[in-house]
Amino acid sequence: MPSTLVLGGTRSGKSAHAEGLLPVEGPVRYCATARRIPGDAEWDARIAAHRDRRPAGWSTVEDPDLVAELARPGALLVDDLATWLTGVLDDAGAWTAPTTPPQVGAAADALVGAIAGAAGQVVLVSAEVGLGVVPETRAGRMFRDELGALNAAVAAVCDDVVLLVAGLPLRLK
Repeated sequence: MPSTLVLGGTRSGKSAHAEGLLPVEGPVRYCATARRIPGDAEWDARIAAHRDRRPAGWSTVEDPDLVAELARPGALLVDDLATWLTGVLDDAGAWTAPTTPPQVGAAADALVGAIAGAAGQVVLVSAEVGLGVVPETRAGRMFRDELGALNAAVAAVCDDVVLLVAGLPLRLK
């Protein structure tokens, strides 16, 4: 089935572009990977803004098991891989570990394999973090490195890859 990776920086238009690649009339499963943060009204407002612009016929799966969702038939939008990876790093205790725990790589490998064998059309959104400065902290460098590696692995198995810059899509693959 066709798969597309949509990359971009903050507020580049990547999510809206990805949403436009799928049928408005649905059915589409929207996998929202951002975890809710109790008491963070600003984060809740961001999640609500994303949800409010989705077509009524789309269903939302919050904090999904992406490997399981990719095995199900039908159109799927994953928004986004950066927040998914953040959850994987949280669960692995990676932020304070001296090296990246092996379960992080295992989760990424499982996700890439599931994308390659997806049962339906897949559109994935991810942040492009490799264009900026080297982060000052070990945790920041680890996140940048892990997301860069994940993006490259996902791009390798996707049929199409698009980079959004200032709201403009650039076809990479």
